Amino acid sequence: MLSPDLAHRHPGPELMDDLTLASEDLRRNLDELETINRWLGGYRVVLDALGRLRPRFPVGRPLRIADLGSGGGDTLRHIARWARRNGVAVELIGIDANDFMLRYAAAKSQDFPEISYRQLDIFSADFQAERFDIITCSLFCHHFSDADLSGFFRGWARQGGVGIIINDLHRHWLAYYSIKGLTWLFRGSYLVRHDAPLSVARAFRREDWGRLLAAAGVTKYALRWRWAFRWQVIIIGP
Repeated sequence: MLSPDLAHRHPGPELMDDLTLASEDLRRNLDELETINRWLGGYRVVLDALGRLRPRFPVGRPLRIADLGSGGGDTLRHIARWARRNGVAVELIGIDANDFMLRYAAAKSQDFPEISYRQLDIFSADFQAERFDIITCSLFCHHFSDADLSGFFRGWARQGGVGIIINDLHRHWLAYYSIKGLTWLFRGSYLVRHDAPLSVARAFRREDWGRLLAAAGVTKYALRWRWAFRWQVIIIGP
């Protein structure tokens, strides 16, 4: 990929957007993404948001959380550990359209009976009829167009009674060239070498979030920049 114009979101697509992708290369890529997220503090964005929403948690029943684009299930496993440490009963559902990823995630989550996985298309009426306490999505939103995202935010605000937690990348030249260099230096798979910098180019700046949320009619939210080059968006439920 040639150096992009980071003034605007790159239209993509990424190799990971191919829902038929199913190979040892994909398995390696999922392992690499988990390592990158652990190194760069990606999970802290979601766990911090859960702590902020905790006063709104329901009483007397498990907290129902859906993770959209759950991939290898690593975010859900971190949420499960957080819930155990904090004495919070949870029902965690990973939702993804790629069957290979769902099987991979289920195999890695065998020690977490509170986690289950479902193959669902988030554009479908079946998904839109679902209701959760919290919807989370990590490194997921940048895969979609502005028009898709405004529609998603409008719908998710109805589906998530407590709130929505979005963890995604900051579109910045330092983030772009840093991840490009790191994935080459550590001999990452062809998938991560191609997709990691492109993910940054497809990502967001503060003004993008304001514009997208306004287009969705969302007014109750908190937007915070987090290290390393992450955005935390918390949409407050009705």
